Amino acid sequence: MKSKWMIYGATGYTGKLIVEECKRRGLTPIIAGRNEESLKSMSVETGFETRCFDLSQRVVIAKNLEDVEIVLHCAGPFSATAKPMMSACIHSKTHYLDITGEISVFQHAKQLDKGASDAGIIICSGVGFDVIPTDCIAASLKEKLPNATSLWLGFSSKSGFSPGTAKTSVEGLAEGGKVRRKGRIVTVPLAYKIRTIDFGDAEQTATTIPWGDVATAYYSTGIGNIEVYIPMPMKKIKQMKTMDRFRSILAWKWVQRYLKNKMGRQVRGPNEKKRQNTPSYIWGEAINDVGDMVTARTVTTNGYELTVTGSLGIVEFLLSGEHSATGYQTASMLMGADYVTKLPGCTEITYS
Repeated sequence: MKSKWMIYGATGYTGKLIVEECKRRGLTPIIAGRNEESLKSMSVETGFETRCFDLSQRVVIAKNLEDVEIVLHCAGPFSATAKPMMSACIHSKTHYLDITGEISVFQHAKQLDKGASDAGIIICSGVGFDVIPTDCIAASLKEKLPNATSLWLGFSSKSGFSPGTAKTSVEGLAEGGKVRRKGRIVTVPLAYKIRTIDFGDAEQTATTIPWGDVATAYYSTGIGNIEVYIPMPMKKIKQMKTMDRFRSILAWKWVQRYLKNKMGRQVRGPNEKKRQNTPSYIWGEAINDVGDMVTARTVTTNGYELTVTGSLGIVEFLLSGEHSATGYQTASMLMGADYVTKLPGCTEITYS
């Protein structure tokens, strides 16, 4: 019986927040990553066991996971790191969780459903702000309107980015917008659609973004038409539309490298005061073919705070051994549509 669990990417911005909360809760993860010096320093502060390895070889990863029941993967960009970690987890029969919001990672995780089931493990990507609250809103709307055919989701937050999220957003610019139509994910221009939405804090101009729910909400609900929105000033929307004309240039490797390095130097992530004073407003709307519509809203803590509590809540659930699920899971499939309402500082879901 495996008795250990691991945070990989423990020395990154979000990884550190999760490690700090583990210390407060009396949890004792193995902290792991590629930077041995940073891991040793963190170990001195926490007393946690460390393991230093990279993700270039599955056999090396799997060796480090032999006695590990769960990996909470926090090392981005997940487009590069998730596949080898998922593969190694299947090989070592270790449950896999991550905090990604990347559509391509969700698609890959879904493709591993049978392999994970055969190994007797769970693969659950997106156990943070990406995508717990919006996924729970999607699943709750499906419960309220079972024959829904279109789903709109979104959130309003003034939190700001961590360095990892900022770098991931650079990759997203080159890939364009994403929506789901008739069950298929399609590429659309940046700032593809604009509408006015009351997320729960005020009516705001909002535009579509390639958020992870374009993948996960479909897996959770089966609804074939999905769009995700965030508020954005018209000036910024116009900039996004202009940028869309140069998307091919944004995909050039040296441009990506330059922009990511710039983000790494300039972005530090929100401090504790900002995290404590910037709640997130979550909104969703579903409609069926005859025009019946349901709107849902909830208010959550700051996205990074929710990532900490949401991911650790799922870790503790898996450690309890009270689950019977295997294979690919979304957050709402594994924990229920009301999971977000059970997290500290989050409100009940309201409907209209």
